[in-house]
Amino acid sequence: MTHSSVSIQNVIYRFVIAGTLFLSLPGAGVIAAGQAPSYDEATPPSETATILASEASATETPTIQVSPSPGPQISPSPQDAGQVQLAPITGHKKLIFIHHSTGENWLTDGNGDLGIALRDAGYFVSDTNYGWGPDSIGDHTDIGYWYDWFNGPSSSTYMNALFTEYGQNSSYSRLATDPGGQNEIIMFKSCFPNSYLGGSPSDPPTTGANPLRGHDASDDTIHTVGNAKGIYKDLLTYFATRQDNLFIVITAPPQGSFDTDAAHAANARAFNDWLVNNWLTGYSYNNVAVFDFYTVLTSDGGSTRTNDPDVNDLGWSDGNHHRVVSGAVQHTQTVNNNYSAYATGGDSHPTQAGSLKATGEFVGWLNYYYARWVGAAPTPQSPSGTIATGNPPFTWTKPAGATQYRLAVYTNAWAEVAATLNAGT
Repeated sequence: MTHSSVSIQNVIYRFVIAGTLFLSLPGAGVIAAGQAPSYDEATPPSETATILASEASATETPTIQVSPSPGPQISPSPQDAGQVQLAPITGHKKLIFIHHSTGENWLTDGNGDLGIALRDAGYFVSDTNYGWGPDSIGDHTDIGYWYDWFNGPSSSTYMNALFTEYGQNSSYSRLATDPGGQNEIIMFKSCFPNSYLGGSPSDPPTTGANPLRGHDASDDTIHTVGNAKGIYKDLLTYFATRQDNLFIVITAPPQGSFDTDAAHAANARAFNDWLVNNWLTGYSYNNVAVFDFYTVLTSDGGSTRTNDPDVNDLGWSDGNHHRVVSGAVQHTQTVNNNYSAYATGGDSHPTQAGSLKATGEFVGWLNYYYARWVGAAPTPQSPSGTIATGNPPFTWTKPAGATQYRLAVYTNAWAEVAATLNAGT
């Protein structure tokens, strides 16, 4: 049976401050809300009750907003108390990680333990590795190849495969049950050879034709600071079209001093600082974030803060970190070092101590940016949907092709509403 409309009936109405609601709406047409809600703090969202926006006080004007998936611009804060809003977020906390050996070590139980930590934080994690995907695109994770993944002529093929890859290509613990839906968090990382950048630290992003597109990191006359910046600027064009996904950039790890020199290491530092501090300037959405894996791995717990790759400085007040402290993101460098503090034996792969430091800082950081993403309020754009205001019942037109939504209510602060929909005809 094809449903031309959906009626909000038999739905649990529950404020969940840290939670998220996701609505799958079949068909197209009109969505209607009727009757007053039953508010039940203790009822799990898998059960059914009745929903409506009259939970807002009589002095407030509830507002319902509808956005399709992929959705329109996401703004960071509500405008009016009493708003009820729907945003195109799937909310399954499904993450896929594009990586090679350093990422595999980071994920692995008994090494970086990232898989365990993400599992315990509620993320369902899949990954790609060497040999994965159409055209074995998984072999290609240097910075220049990100253009092929996200912008190139075969991008749709690669991304469709990525969104629907739910397997493991490395060994790590993860949640036993796939929560369903496509991967919503796309996390990607280049390996340490990408920290051998030519050019100069202050080179601006390359515009127009970029010789690094589709090229590996082997030639530092092509793999330069400016060209790498240009690649990442290109990626934003694609990311802006996918508000239903959160893109997490993991900066390439630093090289040991035996693999690089001061000039190339300084270029790597400047490039990664640019990614964290400047790349997203002017980007209007909350669906992209950069974790500075490079900086995290440039200080350790040794006597000089760079001389003991088997002791990390996780939790130390000083050192080089990218983490969340007291609810705020902290990106800091107090140790003057552009080489890996966790390379040993002529190998720039981080030691276990380095990987564990990165895990300890990353998961809280990811939670912060995930919450920012799903907690953002949508700003509908014509013809994405209409806004209905006033007292219940509400009626609004569902945009063609919209399938996934997040519902939130604003009274004095944003609160998520957990709900289940029954489809009408």
